[in-house]
Amino acid sequence: MNPQELNSLHIIHVFSAIALVGTVFYACAGAPETRKSALMWSGIASLLVVLTGIRLWQGVFHFTGGWAYVKIVCWLGLSAFGGVAYRQREKARLWIILSLALTATALAMVYVKPF
Repeated sequence: MNPQELNSLHIIHVFSAIALVGTVFYACAGAPETRKSALMWSGIASLLVVLTGIRLWQGVFHFTGGWAYVKIVCWLGLSAFGGVAYRQREKARLWIILSLALTATALAMVYVKPF
């Protein structure tokens, strides 16, 4: 993997992850009429996160490391929280806390790589 591809994938991956968490926060506070566009952007961000993440995992680590499976579980959780937050507005605090916990776990996995 050349340096330009690596840098481009990192930028897209991090930006998309930030957008994914942002759409979960917006789903907790936004008006119900914004559901369609927010879930559209959440889906686009989620797709970019998984595609760039898998390519980075393949290109840099050659599909080794169990920490990546934990990140995939975190991605699945964050991807689901946007839609669930619109349906269960009364639990907005829970979705925000869980989103922050999954984000912190994913960040810890990528930097610490415990297994």
